[in-house]
Amino acid sequence: MNSKALLRSASRTFALGIERLPRILCDATTIAYLLLRVSDYLEDNEEMNADQKVEYLNLWVNILREEEKIELLTSKLTLASTDSPDAIVAQHSKEIVQHLHSLPYAVQEIIIGHVIKCTQGMARWTKRGPNVHDEKDLDDYMFEVAGRVGYLITQLFAWYSITIRRREQEIMPLAREFGLALQTVNVIRGIRSDYDRGWVYIPQKFIQDMGLTKEQLFDPRHREQALMVLDLMTDKAERHLRQALKYVKSLPWWQHGIRLGCIFPLMFAIRTLTVSRHNAQVFENEAKITRNEVKKIVLDSTLWGWSNLWLEHYYQELSAM
Repeated sequence: MNSKALLRSASRTFALGIERLPRILCDATTIAYLLLRVSDYLEDNEEMNADQKVEYLNLWVNILREEEKIELLTSKLTLASTDSPDAIVAQHSKEIVQHLHSLPYAVQEIIIGHVIKCTQGMARWTKRGPNVHDEKDLDDYMFEVAGRVGYLITQLFAWYSITIRRREQEIMPLAREFGLALQTVNVIRGIRSDYDRGWVYIPQKFIQDMGLTKEQLFDPRHREQALMVLDLMTDKAERHLRQALKYVKSLPWWQHGIRLGCIFPLMFAIRTLTVSRHNAQVFENEAKITRNEVKKIVLDSTLWGWSNLWLEHYYQELSAM
């Protein structure tokens, strides 16, 4: 299975944006995304205990450093369930790493450096366990798994575009916010599925301030307080999304492919947040937007995403629907 097919099997929605990037950036971002999905698989694998996950994540880091052979990992994954897209990606990690080493050396350095740091962050949090005490803890976790990804893509964009390179240091704080925005919405979208596997990423302080326990958050008898907790999370997501919009608007309008690579996931996140806001169903199953909404966002953004004025208007439109 080639990298494009692996990308589409892992995430059709992220593939929509990545495939709009200029060719070399599309190639590089695809590989970076797949490498991170290997890390995700090792972090989220329900068949391993925490110590095993940490061991495998550290092995993956050493493989990326070329200190260990990839076969040490792939030989352990032959029996992984093919029902999981991440497992399939992990089983093809040798081909992904080979593709990585075909990229320009400067691009390899950017990708490897950030994937290693993300993976080490995942290992630290896996070792620590599912205890997100406050908003600072949540931001720390989200930075490791998403904020660093904002840095990664921005450095790739800067490598490709001299205009972005000149503004790189200026937009880096917004790049972090871009990652945090998408991840906060992802936390909200996956509240139930995370709870079912033993994790609650909503800060305990948010829950306790409403007089609830983690278990009561999912108890229909406590829906009113639970929705107040959800409001705290959606307000937080909104703050990050506003900064993420600034990030996208800071990218050159004539680099339309680069902008679309960021606009698509941003607008999907904005719409997902709108669907999730004060919605009790979030505590029962994953919040999703419809395929028709995805298609409309892709079409509208492709036509008008070069315009910062339109982006501001569309943000408001998706937030109000």
